[in-house]
Amino acid sequence: MKSGIGNHQIGDAFEGFVLIKESTKGTTSNGKPFLTLILRDSTGEIDAKLWDITEEDETTFIQEQIIRITGELNQFRGKAQMRISSIRLAQTTDGVQVSDFIEKAPIEREELMVKLTEAIFEMKNPTIQRIVRAIIKKYQEPLLLYPAATRNHHEYVSGLAHHVVSMLKIASELCQLYPQVNKDLLYAGVILHDIGKLKELSGVISTTYTLEGKLLGHIPIMVEEIGQMARELKVEGEEVLILQHLVLSHHGKAEWGSPTPPLVREAELLHFIDLIDAKMNMLNRALDKVKPGEFTDRLFAMDNRSFYKPTFEE
Repeated sequence: MKSGIGNHQIGDAFEGFVLIKESTKGTTSNGKPFLTLILRDSTGEIDAKLWDITEEDETTFIQEQIIRITGELNQFRGKAQMRISSIRLAQTTDGVQVSDFIEKAPIEREELMVKLTEAIFEMKNPTIQRIVRAIIKKYQEPLLLYPAATRNHHEYVSGLAHHVVSMLKIASELCQLYPQVNKDLLYAGVILHDIGKLKELSGVISTTYTLEGKLLGHIPIMVEEIGQMARELKVEGEEVLILQHLVLSHHGKAEWGSPTPPLVREAELLHFIDLIDAKMNMLNRALDKVKPGEFTDRLFAMDNRSFYKPTFEE
C-alpha cells in the first residue's frame, strides 16, 4: 500500500507523520475534554478524535504542528475518521518539514506563469492588457503560491494559479467555437476573477479567512483593485467598467455571492467556465480516491451528492 492518508481505506491501520490543519477542543456529555483534529498530508486529509486529553495535550497538539501517529481508519456517520492510538510531536531528527505535508498543483509554478504570460500577450486591447499585466505583476508571488479556496476545489499550493490556467484552456476552446466572443475580455475575466482571494485568504498551510475577507469578500476587494489600478495607470473608459462587472458577476447569482448577475456575454461565459473547472477539480480528486464500482464520500459543494465510479473505466 502506498503511504499517505488518501491511499488508506476504512479498516486500515495507519502509522506515520501528518500535519495538524485544525485543532478544536470539545467536551463529552460526561464533561471530559477531547480534541477534534483535522490531519493532512500531501495525499489528503481526515478528521480525528483525541480522547481524554490533558491540558498539556491541548497546548501541544495545535494547528500547524507535525505529529507522528498510529491509529486506524474507522467510519463515523458515513465519513472516514482516524482513531488515534498513539501520538507525539515530530522531532528534528525525524527529518520532516511542513512542505512535505501540503498538496501541490500538478503543474509547476514556472509553467503556470508562462501560461498566464502567454494569455496576456495575446490580448490586443491596450487598456485591458495594461490593467491585467499590472495586477499580475503586483501579485505574482502570492498568486503562484495561494490556494483557490479553503476547501472544496483547488485548495492546495498554487491552486489559484492552476484554477486560472485551467480556465484559460477552457476559454481558449470556447473562443474558437464562438468567434463572436471578445477573447480579451474573457481572458481578463478569467485571470482577474479570483485575485481578491489573495487578500481574502490567510495563506497556504492552514487557510482561513482574513478580517478583510470576512468583512468584504474577494469580489468587492477585486472590483476596488481594478478601479485603483486604472487610476494609477491613468486609463479610463468602458473597458474598466466591464472588467469590474466580470469580477462582480462571476458567481452568477446574489445567493451565490454576486451582487449583480452577468449582463455581458463574456461575463455569462466566465461564470460557467468557473463552475466547470471548480466542479471538475472536486470530482476528479474525489473519484481518484475510490475504486471502480464505489461511490465517493458526499461532496458538500456538489449538493451533498456521492458520485459513482463506473466499473468499465480504465
